[in-house]
Amino acid sequence: MSNNIIDKAVAEGRKTLSEYESKKLLADYGVPIVAEDIAGSVNDAAAIAENIGWPVAMKACGTGITHKTEKKLIELNIDSPQKVAAAYAALAERAGEGLEGVLVQEMIPAGRELVVGLIRDKTFGPCVMFGIGGIYTEVFRDVTFRVAPLEKRDASEMIGEIRGAAILGAFRGMPEVDRGLLAEILIGIGRIGIEQDKINEIDINPLIIDPVGAPVAVDALVAVKQSSATGCCR
Repeated sequence: MSNNIIDKAVAEGRKTLSEYESKKLLADYGVPIVAEDIAGSVNDAAAIAENIGWPVAMKACGTGITHKTEKKLIELNIDSPQKVAAAYAALAERAGEGLEGVLVQEMIPAGRELVVGLIRDKTFGPCVMFGIGGIYTEVFRDVTFRVAPLEKRDASEMIGEIRGAAILGAFRGMPEVDRGLLAEILIGIGRIGIEQDKINEIDINPLIIDPVGAPVAVDALVAVKQSSATGCCR
């Protein structure tokens, strides 16, 4: 499935996968993702919400849609079919012609937020990034990098060397983060960098730590290489 998603995007001359496509790719490499599905109508959205369980989040989805928070393309805590209809209409109006569907996803309680990513360095090739995520990623710049592929020791070192590593421990009633699963996520991202040379960048932000300490990808964006006729997406 991963290759089909990537090849389709490249053939269409796109710079990025949609959020839905991005998380499908990540799931193929063992990254836990939030329960979600794509809706093409209000009725679809309501049925998906019923299946996932209330409340849900709803997001405008499309290959050209980015910066959803800033553009008010996210509706949270939707807990009834009536609110689904209102949220769907609002998202469609704000997104305009770029809307390809509405992503309906499980609401994960607010918690500790991490960021995981992949870049392609001109000298070192694919590099995995890990650090403190959420809206403060660019403020604190508390991130670390390793050249792919990663072994378990590499991933464990990354997890422990960020300045804010203390938030991964148990405190204020929150359990310790599952570091083993977090390491597997970093290793999986490294595998993508090695195996999928048409992928330029990956940004998983936030990777939320759920109430039992497990990391879950709530939002993600994958940038792909464009054909030689259109240049490279950087």
